Amino acid sequence: MVETIASVGLPIDETLKNKKNRILPEKSAEEGKRISIVTGIHGDELEGQYVCFELQRRIEKDRENLAGIVDIYPAVNPLGIDSITRGIPAFDLDMNRLFPGNIDGNMTEYLAAGIIEDIAGSDCVVDIHASNIYLTEIPQIRINELHEEMLMPMAKNANVDFIWVHGASTVLESTFAHSLNSIGTPTLVVEMGVGMRITQEYGDQLADGIFCLMHEMGIWKGKVKQPRQPIISRDPDDVNYLNASVGGLFIPAARHWEELKKGDVIGRIVDPLCGKVLDEVKAPVDGILFTIRDYPVVDEGSLMGRLLRKEAYKFE
Repeated sequence: MVETIASVGLPIDETLKNKKNRILPEKSAEEGKRISIVTGIHGDELEGQYVCFELQRRIEKDRENLAGIVDIYPAVNPLGIDSITRGIPAFDLDMNRLFPGNIDGNMTEYLAAGIIEDIAGSDCVVDIHASNIYLTEIPQIRINELHEEMLMPMAKNANVDFIWVHGASTVLESTFAHSLNSIGTPTLVVEMGVGMRITQEYGDQLADGIFCLMHEMGIWKGKVKQPRQPIISRDPDDVNYLNASVGGLFIPAARHWEELKKGDVIGRIVDPLCGKVLDEVKAPVDGILFTIRDYPVVDEGSLMGRLLRKEAYKFE
């Protein structure tokens, strides 16, 4: 059942409509718990689009197993999705810095407030993001330490490879997830894949995880896969950031999610004009490469990857 949750008028007799698809059990219309799947806050992050499709395809195939409400919000920033723009086109605004919004505010604040109002009260929200166009991320959940107690049990059932618990930051206070978590609506932030692309393998993995969550919550009665046991990191020193020492063309020599030894070559920065290797990017410690550069052109200081040190591997 497709519903419009917020709409505003645009120039030249057009209307921006923010829509969701509500999927209800066959036998009971408005009973049971509710899970909300949200994506498209950033218009250049398309990984969640495939997850929305795949979830609905699987649910419709075995609809009799649905015992709760599933709300799908595939394009929270529809103008951004349509134009493949990270923020809200023409406003030069990052939508994930506008929450919780203001129902009496301008167009963008009104849309943000309408989204929060509609989703608030869900028993679980999955906020799906991709990386930007420069980096590829393994499927991971990032949790603000202020909400770890509420979110960690859900995150462990989501079939991701890595759970990254990070410190509180004022910049996060205006995000969609923080706004909902602050009012008691549990919201998991998923990061995976790369901007402007769909990584079907990661989408299928997360879809499996969402069904695991739904099963645990009593929303799904069908069979589900055993969720992966994720590595959990809480110490900021667990993560090593790999930044370019010079500008050039980055040629990777290691695979994503590969376990490396200190000194292993992760990639080379080369000069295509003179045919020279300008620098070798080496692993500073033993660990797993969970972020890697996807876009090859780098400037001095550009992020080329993140390495989780081996001593940090923790399973709980």
